[in-house]
Amino acid sequence: MLIHPWDAGTDEQSLAYVKDHQFGHLIAAGRGREVPVVVPTQFLLVDERTIVLHLARPNPIWAAIDENPKVVMSVAGPWAYIPGRWRAEPGVEPELGVPTTFYSSVQLICRAEIVKEAEGKLEILREQLADLEPGQGDPARMPRLMSGIQGIRLAIEEIRGKFKYDGHKDDAHRQRVAKGLTERGGPGDASALSHL
Repeated sequence: MLIHPWDAGTDEQSLAYVKDHQFGHLIAAGRGREVPVVVPTQFLLVDERTIVLHLARPNPIWAAIDENPKVVMSVAGPWAYIPGRWRAEPGVEPELGVPTTFYSSVQLICRAEIVKEAEGKLEILREQLADLEPGQGDPARMPRLMSGIQGIRLAIEEIRGKFKYDGHKDDAHRQRVAKGLTERGGPGDASALSHL
């Protein structure tokens, strides 16, 4: 992904965003495939360098990870279209302003480890449930569930964060866009306004 200096997030900002948005697309290129395998999935950021998740055993991603354990976890949240008239520079006709889309996106480049043994899968499930649904029953009591899944541990090797909110524009420009977001109040606008 293209990241301009004014859009770049620090590792700390990017991981904070991922912690707040723990649903993404796990992408495995494999070797010699026409297209990569892309799996939308819930995951847990355990610490600054580790993600865990589980998927069904018939999932096509397992073969791609076996071929090449280097994967991408891509996380993107709410987006907001910004009409050109909001971004038109002073003295420029509003209909000639350049539109854009505001969004946040973090790509985590990882090395995947497939977890097949029962104890490892239980550990992953317990971590995920403790985060999402504390007090839920112990997954060890669900043997059918355990036989139908495999776990994944992702070791984060690189963090690429992009927060595209006109960070290179002056305050007057950003105030015009903020006014438009506030008045429109559409899906993604509140999130874009908080980042702007």
